[in-house]
Amino acid sequence: MAHLNTELLIDYWRRRRGERAMPARSDIDPADFAALLPHAFIAARSDDGDIRFRLAGEAVIDLHARPLAGESLLALWTAPHRQPLTKALGASLDLAEALVVTAEAPSDDAPLFSLEVAFAPLTGPDGRADRFLGLYQPISKRTRHSARELRMLAINGSAAVRGGPHLRLAVLDGRRLA
Repeated sequence: MAHLNTELLIDYWRRRRGERAMPARSDIDPADFAALLPHAFIAARSDDGDIRFRLAGEAVIDLHARPLAGESLLALWTAPHRQPLTKALGASLDLAEALVVTAEAPSDDAPLFSLEVAFAPLTGPDGRADRFLGLYQPISKRTRHSARELRMLAINGSAAVRGGPHLRLAVLDGRRLA
């Protein structure tokens, strides 16, 4: 079950798409979800297949301890999780389905921080599905430390992972592993 704020953003996305497969970026009005803006982002797929931040809220910037506009969203994830995430995001765009990734963000000197990262596909000005309205939703208490690379624990809420391997939560010596 997704966090209430994750559900609110996805419900907003569904309302904005209406009868269409997905809404256009121009259909999204940040004033409609002002309380979520610090945790929200817009990212777009570039011609080389990378997903890059266009906009990021202050909580997202704070977690990664740097401005993110123009940076690769995929590079924020550990190397073994980049390919499954790339595949799931591509399928999310192709299938016009929202995607929720449960992740953890380790830091050098703080406990693990758990979060949900929602991705709701959007079309750009040319009508192609090439961007996402997203949300970083904390699901555990966060310290003020910045995170290293994100680790994926699960992909949920979309047929975007159909046909591919499913990540499962595993525990080894009391430590959660994907």
